Amino acid sequence: MNQQTTNLHQDVIDQCLTGSREAQYQLYKLYSKAMFNVCLRMVNDRDDAEDILQDSFISAFRNLKGYRGDAPFGAWMKRIVVNKSISFIKRNRGMMVPLEDDSVEVVDNRPHDFSDEQMRVDRIKEGIKLLPDGFRTVLTMYLLEGFDHKEISDVLGISESTSKSQYLRAKKKLGSILENQVNYG
Repeated sequence: MNQQTTNLHQDVIDQCLTGSREAQYQLYKLYSKAMFNVCLRMVNDRDDAEDILQDSFISAFRNLKGYRGDAPFGAWMKRIVVNKSISFIKRNRGMMVPLEDDSVEVVDNRPHDFSDEQMRVDRIKEGIKLLPDGFRTVLTMYLLEGFDHKEISDVLGISESTSKSQYLRAKKKLGSILENQVNYG
C-alpha cells in the first residue's frame, strides 16, 4: 500500500517536473533557509554550507522524478542535504573520533540538564560548533535532525554502538565546553 503524503507545495513540485525555472526558484526560496541551517549545523562553516546547499538543490532538481511523495518534500530534501553534508565531511575532514574499542556500547542514564538559565540556546549552539566533526555530526543528527541511532549508523556507515558512544561522548564534551564557558567565559 503506497500512501501518498499531502504536500503543501505539490503544485510547485509539479511545475518543477516540467522544467520551469521559476518553479525551481520558488521551491528553492521555500526550503533554502531551513536546508542551509541543516548544512551549517552539520559542517560548521558558512561557505561550505552554501556550497553543499547549492549542490543539494541541483541534485534534488535532477532527481525530482524519483520523489515519490511518500514523505513530505522537506523531509526528502533534508535527507539529500544531510547525505551531501556527510559526504563533504568524510571527503574533507575525516569522520569519527577514534574509540578505544568499537564493540563497547556505552550506556549513560544520567540526566543532562542543559536547560539551566546560564545555558542559553546561543551558548549551546556555540558549544556545538566547537565539537570535533564526528561528535558534532552524530549529536546534530540525533538531537537536532531527529535521526535514531540505527538511521545514523546506516547513513554514516558505522555501527549503532559507535553512533551511541559518539553521541554520549559528544554530550559529555559539550557539557565540558559549556562548563568551561561558565567558569572562564
